[in-house]
Amino acid sequence: MIRSYQGHTPVIPVSCYVDVSAQVIGDVVLGEHSSVWMNAVVRGDVHSIRIGAHSNVQDCAVLHGMRYKYPVIVGDWVTIAHNATVHGCVIEDACLIGIGARILNNARIGEGSIIAAGAVIPENTVIPPSSLVVGVPGKVRRSLTSDDRDMILMYARNYLDYVKIYLEETRGAR
Repeated sequence: MIRSYQGHTPVIPVSCYVDVSAQVIGDVVLGEHSSVWMNAVVRGDVHSIRIGAHSNVQDCAVLHGMRYKYPVIVGDWVTIAHNATVHGCVIEDACLIGIGARILNNARIGEGSIIAAGAVIPENTVIPPSSLVVGVPGKVRRSLTSDDRDMILMYARNYLDYVKIYLEETRGAR
């Protein structure tokens, strides 16, 4: 469902895919070729949410800001995996946020980083670029390699393929 809230209507380019079961509400702007998948919630009711180009928000993920304080800003080529929670934080370009990860208010994830499945990034944490972060609380385990960077972009490209398929099917069904 795509829904306005208090005069803010989500901005969704025609190149994007938003599943009918997803909730995209209020002050939300998606970049070109981005996607929001089954049962994901992108709730721009208390603060703005910006999702960059070629990024994907997978099944059951939740993006929400903190009222009057922290928006959600997601860069380009970002993958936010199933059941992740992204709350009032910044995720720079080309990051992979793993299944079930939690990123809390005023955290910043540096460009080209991986937040491992199940990791929790506490409030006010700054993760340096090209970091692998694991655990609860999340700790930097190592710097990423060019192979790791290629893998991050592979996941994002996979979702661009899915976007094409789903758009063709949904537009063909009308």
